[in-house]
Amino acid sequence: MDVLSDVITTMRTGLPHSARIDRSAPFGRRFPSSDAAGFHVVLQGTAWLIPDDGDPVSLGPGDVVFLPGGVGHGLADSPSTPLVDAPASLAELRSEELLSEELRSASQETQVPGAAPVTVMLCGAYLLDRSRTHPLLQELPDVVHLPTQVGRRLQLRAALDLLGGELESVRPGSDAMVPALLDVLLLHILRAWFDEHRDTPTGWTAALNDPPVAAALRAMHGEPQRQWSVQELAGHAGLSRAAFARRFTTLVGQPPLAYLTWWRMTIAARLLRASDMPANAVAGKVGYTSEYAFAHAFKRAYGRPPGAYRRQGRHHHAATS
Repeated sequence: MDVLSDVITTMRTGLPHSARIDRSAPFGRRFPSSDAAGFHVVLQGTAWLIPDDGDPVSLGPGDVVFLPGGVGHGLADSPSTPLVDAPASLAELRSEELLSEELRSASQETQVPGAAPVTVMLCGAYLLDRSRTHPLLQELPDVVHLPTQVGRRLQLRAALDLLGGELESVRPGSDAMVPALLDVLLLHILRAWFDEHRDTPTGWTAALNDPPVAAALRAMHGEPQRQWSVQELAGHAGLSRAAFARRFTTLVGQPPLAYLTWWRMTIAARLLRASDMPANAVAGKVGYTSEYAFAHAFKRAYGRPPGAYRRQGRHHHAATS
């Protein structure tokens, strides 16, 4: 099992969404913080990303910015341009009405009638379950800036070209193509970040690039229901039990079986929220033969039993849909 793909799939809720937006200077928009992981890509022209906390970041053509924690931020033609609250957050761009309002507002900022847009951007968001954020994503900074570099990240550039083309005009198959390309874009962004920080001595970047620990993680993610022992996982890693336990704990930040339990509860929470699977079936999916033992472990992790967690999730969904 590919660990990175598994983490993203489990944390995702709903479909990702994006929009292509043209703006002429001066422009300044502020997006509030949200549960969504946002992104901005400059296709043409220049812009400034202005985090709520931190220094402004200059963006040029081809630059990619990823905001994994959904921090509030502004986008402007200059750090000195006043920011106006955007009519839609990045998490709400999927709404046609709000998107139309945003596009109308952007067009009204044009100062010279008929002038070509100064800046063209792709903006969007991935909706994530923040109730149990995976430590892999927690290690990322608030702002991941991937500046364009000639001859590098060619696959990322190809994904951006395809996505930009799909958003330029609606064509048959776009409803299926755009979410798929957004998934590809997210994985390429994360790959680029991890590749650039592969020399980090500890943490998830190091863990994914360490063959023994990565092998054990793939085993756990591939069969979370299996009754793993540290000795069995050490066998997958090709290390002695003691050496493996030390290495895993140093890189991942918790012992192997502690992480396995954490991941099992994360899977269980998603199944309870996203399916009608009975609690005993969910328990079996994550390695518990006793529904009572599963309920006890789940309550310890989430503060309430599986049934209450499922009901609360459905109530929240109904209130926000």
